[in-house]
Amino acid sequence: MDELQDLYRQVILDHNRNPRNFGELPDATRVVAGVNPLCGDKMTLYVKLDGGKIEDIRFKGTGCAISVASSSLMTERVKGTPVTAALELFDKIHDLLTAPEDQEPPADLDKLAALAGVREYPSRVKCASLAWHALKSAVAEDASNVTTE
Repeated sequence: MDELQDLYRQVILDHNRNPRNFGELPDATRVVAGVNPLCGDKMTLYVKLDGGKIEDIRFKGTGCAISVASSSLMTERVKGTPVTAALELFDKIHDLLTAPEDQEPPADLDKLAALAGVREYPSRVKCASLAWHALKSAVAEDASNVTTE
């Protein structure tokens, strides 16, 4: 588990210092605001949907390192994916953040597995999940209107 903690620290620090997909998206089709009053995290998620896919996604806001890093990781992972896949990933991340500390993260999460480190700090789970809940809010209604190919 020490390796996971090291990965957690490295990934969180990297994505906090150099957030990916940070900034506004002028042609967004969905804009969702998210707030975590317990920590003071505030973010706006910009999503451009096209044909059941997340064509582009960006975020803007202020928050703790975990919130910013999780937002960055999320946008990096879901950009270009179908809405249904993004919602499946939301479920995996929710399960990851709420699983017992000794449960290993699924192998297919890659860098997102680093978010498992948040489980040691239950008060920070909301920080890590803020962007993910904004994503779900932004795309959920589209999932029922998408046909799989």
